Amino acid sequence: MAGNEQTEGSGVESDDPVFEEAAGWVARLSSADATEADRAAFEVWRSADPLHADAYDEMDALWHRLGQLPEAKSGSDKAARRLLRRRVTKTVSGIALAAALGGILADRYGLVDRLRADLWSGVGEITHATLPDGSRIDLNTDTALIIRFTPQERRISLLRGEASFDVVSDPRRPFTVEAGGLSARAVGTRFFVRADGTDQPVGVAEGRVEVGEAGRRSLVSAGEAVHRGSDASLTAAAANVERSMAWRENRLLFAGQPLSAVLTELGRYRHGRILLLDRRLGERRVTGAFDTRDTDDALAVIAATMGVSLHRVSPLLVLVGAPF
Repeated sequence: MAGNEQTEGSGVESDDPVFEEAAGWVARLSSADATEADRAAFEVWRSADPLHADAYDEMDALWHRLGQLPEAKSGSDKAARRLLRRRVTKTVSGIALAAALGGILADRYGLVDRLRADLWSGVGEITHATLPDGSRIDLNTDTALIIRFTPQERRISLLRGEASFDVVSDPRRPFTVEAGGLSARAVGTRFFVRADGTDQPVGVAEGRVEVGEAGRRSLVSAGEAVHRGSDASLTAAAANVERSMAWRENRLLFAGQPLSAVLTELGRYRHGRILLLDRRLGERRVTGAFDTRDTDDALAVIAATMGVSLHRVSPLLVLVGAPF
C-alpha cells in the first residue's frame, strides 16, 4: 500500500512519528555508547505521554524478536520490522561514519609519530631489533619510538603503542623509557611499557624497574605490573607478565578477561574498528589463545564459542552483538 501504510489490527503506522522516536530510543539505549544523559532524556520522553511508553515497549519487544522470527507474517510485524530496521540502518550508518573518521584520524596521528620515530611498526606487525648497546627491543602493533643514547644514559621515548625491552646491564648508564608523563628506569632487566593509557602501563619479567608519574613512584619487581588507579596512583601488584608479553610470539593469551577488553586488544592488531553494541555482553568472560596475525579468525572463534553475532559492515567496521 502506498503512502502511510496502516497495519492490520494495530494503530502502528510505518511513518508514525511516535513509533519512529520509540525505535530510535530502542536503538540508542541498546548501544554500548549509551550514556546516563541518554537514559535521563529517555525517561523524560517516555513519561511525557502514555503513548510513548506503549510505543517503546512494542518496539523493544520487537527488537529482541528480530533475528529469531523467520519471516514477519502479520501486517503489524511487517510494518514495525521495516520501521525498526530503517531506524537501525540510520544508527549503524552513523556509527560506521564515526568509526571511519576515527580510523582516519588515528592513521594520521600514527603517520606523524612514525615520521618522528627511529623505530616503528605498522598495525598488526611485531618488529624486533637490537639497540646500539646490545639490548633487545620488541615493538608491538602500531608502535613508534625515539632512541637517545649518550655516554651518560640510554633513553627511549615511546611515542605510541607498546614495546618490551631486554636490557643489557650497564650501571653507569641507566636505561629509561618515557611514555607521556610516565617513566620506567632500569639497569638490567626485562620489562614492557605501554603508551596507550591502559591501567597497566608497565610489567616486569626480570629484575626491577622504578616507575614514576606525576611525582608518584613505585618500585616494580619481577612478576609484578604497575596498576594506575583512578586517582593516578601507581601500585605494584603480582601479575602474569609473561602472558602479557606473549604478543612477541604473535600470540594473545586471555584467562577470564571480559569480552570488551578482549575485543579492545584484538582491535589493536587490525585496521578499522571493532564495536561492541551490547554492554552486558561485554561483561562475559573469555579464556583462549589467539594469533595476532589473524584477528578475523579470532572473532569467528569467539562468535562460535560464545554464541555472539558478528556483522561486518565493511572491511573497516565489525559490529559485535548487533541486535538485528
